[in-house]
Amino acid sequence: MAGGGTGGHVYPAIAIADAVTALRPDARVVFAGTEDRLEARAVPAAGYALHPITAQGVQRRLTWKNVTMPLQVARGLVQSWRLVGAIEPDVAVGTGGYVSGPVLLAARLRGRPLLIQEQNAYAGVTNRLLSYLADRVHLAFDEARDWVPADRSVVSGNPTRKALREADRGEARAALQMPAEARVLLVLGGSLGSAAINEAVAAALPALLEDDRTHVVWQAGSRYHEALRERIDDHPRLRLVEYIDRMDRAYAAADLALCRAGALTCSELTVTGTPAVLVPSPNVVADHQTKNARSMERSGAARLLPEPELDARLTDVVLGLLDDADARADMAAAARTMARPDAAETIARDVLALADQYRTN
Repeated sequence: MAGGGTGGHVYPAIAIADAVTALRPDARVVFAGTEDRLEARAVPAAGYALHPITAQGVQRRLTWKNVTMPLQVARGLVQSWRLVGAIEPDVAVGTGGYVSGPVLLAARLRGRPLLIQEQNAYAGVTNRLLSYLADRVHLAFDEARDWVPADRSVVSGNPTRKALREADRGEARAALQMPAEARVLLVLGGSLGSAAINEAVAAALPALLEDDRTHVVWQAGSRYHEALRERIDDHPRLRLVEYIDRMDRAYAAADLALCRAGALTCSELTVTGTPAVLVPSPNVVADHQTKNARSMERSGAARLLPEPELDARLTDVVLGLLDDADARADMAAAARTMARPDAAETIARDVLALADQYRTN
């Protein structure tokens, strides 16, 4: 398994790995990833070995890192070649991120079958290039067919972890030490965090916590947590954290989520039936988060709150939904109709089929 950098690449890989081992308990699954990004923490926590690979992409701004990029790419290719030779996998799976490039290229050069999983409607550059080498390409959105070879692609949805669907609300709230009758707002800005969401929540926090029933679980992200911790006073109904390891509990406990509209986040919202206020990031390729959010809003599963309107409208939109249980129930039902809960197992079966085919040839 190769994929990294952000949760959008890492967690689908873990979900596929979990499904593979559930279907074939004797399967050996190992990961390749970087040592300084999310996978370095999330993969071992999920129970899988992580082999470090050097990876670097082109930076969009002028920086000295672009000068060293060819050397880093060459180093990653050598490491990947050696890793594939040492492990001798029956199949290599890539879920995006720069690290999947050298690993899957090395696997193809050594004659291994490849499977790609793309999370967004607009396929990332690494997956677009690798798709022409891959035996199978699994997509979350039909629109992504425009960017990959259609003859080897299939729309199967985004893989999500089984634990998300099995979490119990009562147990989750007990673990988080929150009363059963609480109104829980879950704030997510991604693993790195969102400056816009964090600043808007910080300004709205007194109004959000004015009602004694309201609790806030706020994932600030690694970039912003320490600074926010120094600014925000402790409160018995506020849980301000850098990162949430147990997202199954977080979703199960939440009445409403305030978050970005990345493809994986949207998939997790649907499989958990979590009503959401979506704030698409304006800084992503092809504005794909806005496309995701509009799809969710059209289905009735979420409300779209554009980032330029965040400061002015956050309090009214969030409190309005927390006060309206019927609206949230309708949103939860709509979210579940969009879910593809079997995506991980569907992809895992294809992974195992490719592995079996390789072993018999």
